Amino acid sequence: METQGKRSNFTGSVGFVLAAAGSAVGLGNIWRFPYLAAKGGGGLFICLYIILALTFGFTLLTTEIAIGRKTAQGPLTAYGKIHKNWRFIGFFAWLVPIIILPYYCTIGGWVLKYFAEFVIGNGTDTAADGYFTGYITSQWAPIIWMFIFLAAVAFVVYNGVNKGIENYSKVLMPILFVLVIGIGFFSLTLTHTDAEGVTRTGLQGLRIYLIPDFTGLTVKKFFMILMDAMGQLFFSISVAMGIMVAYGSYAKKDTNLMKSINQIEFFDTLVALLAGLMIIPAVFTFMGLEGMSAGPGLMFVSLPKVFQAMGGAGRFIGILFFLMVIFAAVTSAVSVMEAIVSSIMDKFKFSRRKSTTIVTIYSLVFGLLVCLGYNKIYFEFELPNGTVGQVLDIMDYLSNNIFMPLVALCTCILIGWVAGPKTVIDEVTIGGYKFGRKGLYIAMIKFVAPILLFVLLVQSFGVF
Repeated sequence: METQGKRSNFTGSVGFVLAAAGSAVGLGNIWRFPYLAAKGGGGLFICLYIILALTFGFTLLTTEIAIGRKTAQGPLTAYGKIHKNWRFIGFFAWLVPIIILPYYCTIGGWVLKYFAEFVIGNGTDTAADGYFTGYITSQWAPIIWMFIFLAAVAFVVYNGVNKGIENYSKVLMPILFVLVIGIGFFSLTLTHTDAEGVTRTGLQGLRIYLIPDFTGLTVKKFFMILMDAMGQLFFSISVAMGIMVAYGSYAKKDTNLMKSINQIEFFDTLVALLAGLMIIPAVFTFMGLEGMSAGPGLMFVSLPKVFQAMGGAGRFIGILFFLMVIFAAVTSAVSVMEAIVSSIMDKFKFSRRKSTTIVTIYSLVFGLLVCLGYNKIYFEFELPNGTVGQVLDIMDYLSNNIFMPLVALCTCILIGWVAGPKTVIDEVTIGGYKFGRKGLYIAMIKFVAPILLFVLLVQSFGVF
């Protein structure tokens, strides 16, 4: 058990990469990437996403991990170590996971509920119209499942960096990759003839997913697809929420950061692409493109109908799918909680036990509010981007659309113009390791990334 004054480290680069990749591979990869790919011209969106991953994503990921390792601090205090006048970034970077954790655990509880239904043989019930709405608006079931998910996450974090985060990442991540690959290839074998006699196959869905569709493409539409790809990547790689700073702080000085960052990029992009391979062909086969939706609508409404249409195999595939989603959700939620816990330990010198207990109690209280936001305290609030939401949607909007772009933008200004790119470059090259794409990094951190982030931030206010 970690105590004040003693900081743990990942035992090696494998544990560090799998833990960081586990953080990056979350619900956003599974329920948002496929929808955006289908909406954004398939291969066109994918090409833009990969280009951005190798440039924009690489820059932000490298910066945060280097800040974490250089300062050996959680996000709350790390930025102040780089420059005392910019420590406010640390507060907002710490605030983001504080906002995210309660509602992420609530959604994690939804996943557990659906997994349990498929295991006990009630998977077909989840495909019924109104089932999902009926579940989340019920009073007690969502709270109970949220608590179970939160307890599992807290257990991993409570056990520390080595015995908790690293060990569980080494087990869960390989299983997750195998499940995603297996379900993805199974989706390609599907075929279905609907009531009108139209036959669709998984391979046809694959073509829609991978082949760029330039039909009706205008400059404005291209710009919106670019913003979607950047927004998805931004949320996907777990930057601007303190996580990569916290995980970077546990990386040993002899770890080859550039090699590790390249591996994290690769795994995150691979899982995002495989999620599309897993979902788009299956949904297209049984529901056509009309069945594609984003977020909860895709995972908890469309996919159960797809599993039902599969017949006998649907229950088995449904079990594997929701098991995979559980693994993805747990590894991400663990990293979100760790960003908060590590900051409390560094700032207030509390033990891991005390810090984890505080964060768990907080998460439970606000998780209750999120669950009750669908029934007892339900209300509708119009957000600046034009959408209407309630408690969960407001928390999601504040964290993802406001504070995350703001943290990333300020981080780029701090490293690009105040402390200087050399701050990060020197940390990455400790031990004589090479900094690949150094020229690209300097151009991105000083000029390109701040502009893109400013545009993303403005877009969140519904300006365009």
